[in-house]
Amino acid sequence: MADTKRGADLVVEALSAAGVERIFTLSGNQIMPLFDACIEPGVELVHVRHEAAAVHMADCWGRLTGEPGVALVTAGPGMANALSALYVALMAESPMILLSGHAPRGQAELGAFQEMAQSEMAGPVSKASWTSSQASQLGHDVARAFKLARSGRPGPVHVSLPFDLLQAPLEDTGRLAPAPREFEREAGAAIGDPSNRRILDALEGAKRPMIVAGPAMMRGAAPEGLSSLADSTASPVISMESPRGINDPSLGALSEVLSEADLLLLLGKKLDFTLQFGGPPGISPDCRFIQVDEEESVLQRTRRLLDGSQRLIAAQRADPVAAARDLARWAARREWPDDGWRRRVEEAVQYRPEAWKKQKSPEDGPLHAIEVCRAVQELLDEDEEAVLISDGGEFGQWAQACISAPHRVINGTAGSIGSAVPFALAARLAFPASRIVTILGDGTFGFHPAEFDTAVRNDLPFVAVVGNDAAWNAEFQIQLRDYGEGRLVGCELLPSRYDRMVEAIGAYGEMVSRPSEMRPALQRAMASGRPACVNVAIQRAAAPVVRRGASGGESAPSGHTGH
Repeated sequence: MADTKRGADLVVEALSAAGVERIFTLSGNQIMPLFDACIEPGVELVHVRHEAAAVHMADCWGRLTGEPGVALVTAGPGMANALSALYVALMAESPMILLSGHAPRGQAELGAFQEMAQSEMAGPVSKASWTSSQASQLGHDVARAFKLARSGRPGPVHVSLPFDLLQAPLEDTGRLAPAPREFEREAGAAIGDPSNRRILDALEGAKRPMIVAGPAMMRGAAPEGLSSLADSTASPVISMESPRGINDPSLGALSEVLSEADLLLLLGKKLDFTLQFGGPPGISPDCRFIQVDEEESVLQRTRRLLDGSQRLIAAQRADPVAAARDLARWAARREWPDDGWRRRVEEAVQYRPEAWKKQKSPEDGPLHAIEVCRAVQELLDEDEEAVLISDGGEFGQWAQACISAPHRVINGTAGSIGSAVPFALAARLAFPASRIVTILGDGTFGFHPAEFDTAVRNDLPFVAVVGNDAAWNAEFQIQLRDYGEGRLVGCELLPSRYDRMVEAIGAYGEMVSRPSEMRPALQRAMASGRPACVNVAIQRAAAPVVRRGASGGESAPSGHTGH
């Protein structure tokens, strides 16, 4: 006699078959069958305080491990709370799965409790989104979601699970479980030898070529292929994932040399606002383009942007990871003279103004962001697998410019803020023995402070360094720059004691007001073995824009990150 299973059991069994050991979630009526189904298989439920936090955690898991993280939220308002975080994951090209509870299909369009057009709402902010229609297909729906999240440009996939399907009893006939191949990533198309030669001919004929890679190309096996291609062609490679685009301060003085490039090879990189849509002043009007991407829609957009200009050499649909590897192999058969261009670009990217090294804050504070970053860098340097998470407006940009770590996660091209604390929790789970430090502004901290409760409950220690300038400083700087000092409005915050807030939850908290207190406070926070908040009084400094000049460089206010 065949065993009887619920639809919820099929979902959890499929997740287990995909290697999922934990789900980031927040409880709700419509997903209680799934909570129950997780008990016997031993799938851990990391339950959070806000649905967006669950999605942020799944997003960060996907970025750090390369395997889709899984978030589970309830229907209606729970699903609506998750949407902004889903957009962050989409723009970061992060593989993840969002499962949402859903009103029963049997009550469709009858005014059911928490009935919403969830799959339609999630469609624009995910790679794919649908509502399951048959209980017997629930496991296959999960497998399809994993395949889509992993294939092509990685990204989030959403599946809504109606309550009556989760509760439905089914006889296990052996066809309910998806086959292993249903989860597997689809192999992308290869470029092919003629196109390989055409691309290499263009690179070889250019005087100042540059290879630009998108966010997904910064993870997994992709960086190795990019490095090989750079070595084989003596061409510089730039990876971009910041909403500030070519003005990303972690890319140093890139904008100065990018404007000299006469050919950009875009590998898995969209021609969008981060590259100023391929036009001046950031990019020369004479610069030509080659794009390799797995999404035809991305290629079509580039064709429209460059229509009739003769600037587009090729828009090739192919797997950019495989393309980098194949191009490097073919390039190794040619002679590539090194004229110093690659070195010039790399020096520009690594450049930081000499004045930054001498930056000192008043002895009685508040601190400049550079001094905070200097102390954090020392802490991270003590761990070969340290993780840096940077989130927020101006303070977060200083962190990206001044701090390096073996693993880095930032808010991404969505320009969103608020994900720092959930990201830190997922990073701790992905790297249980590493130092996890997140840099965030005081505005950012306000989005998910309750996730310190999640951290304490789950024993997930990390150090959050809050730059407290009592303002939405990114917008404050815009007002100051564009409208003048007399028209500052709506950007003030209180200089709140966020350290005391987390202490009330059971975490470690410490306030820093003077430069001399910074390093000892970080060491105590790390040594506490608990989730920790180091609340630092900082100056309202504009984010850096790195420029080289006769004076040896400067930093100046930058554009808006947004949130």
